[in-house]
Amino acid sequence: EVQVAESGGGLVQPGGSLKLSCLMSGAVSQNHAIGWVRQAPGKEREGGLCINNAYEVKYYTDSMKGRFIISRDNAKNEVYLWLTDLKPEDTAVYYCATDLRRLCWATPDYSTWGQGTQVTVSS
Repeated sequence: EVQVAESGGGLVQPGGSLKLSCLMSGAVSQNHAIGWVRQAPGKEREGGLCINNAYEVKYYTDSMKGRFIISRDNAKNEVYLWLTDLKPEDTAVYYCATDLRRLCWATPDYSTWGQGTQVTVSS
């Protein structure tokens, strides 16, 4: 079974930081690109960012550049999303996802999704 599962969401004050984790299992492995996608209430899903099997990163959402960092630890089968300088507009459900391919494509089209983890930025 192909699986990814997120953890690490929560409530954080503006300007704060948070680390999200995505655990890969089943057929999902270090050979696959993993993306982080978010969706805020009443808004369209944002592509977020992606890390491929060669540790190269692609950003799909400009507002995340310079504040959000993606990394992976293949020994632990985990991909991380480091959220810094958080703003209220970052409040959303964050999903990790994969299309079971090695690269991060120009337009993400993921086939496998986690259940999501809520991030709320509020004072």
